[in-house]
Amino acid sequence: MPEIHLTETDRLDWALKAFKKMMQKAGIFAELRRKRHYTKPSEARQLKSKAAERVRHKAARARKRS
Repeated sequence: MPEIHLTETDRLDWALKAFKKMMQKAGIFAELRRKRHYTKPSEARQLKSKAAERVRHKAARARKRS
């Protein structure tokens, strides 16, 4: 878990901003969003397949433009 060490002169808004940035870099927010709702294994496979199809489609468009 990310930690922020403060002194008495540090501002609270700076500390919150730094903590949020560290949480984002650690991937904790993404994991929380992903685990917010249960997805069945079959739904997870479908989502993964659709994401891979989007990546392939985007790569094909990029190759076509070049």
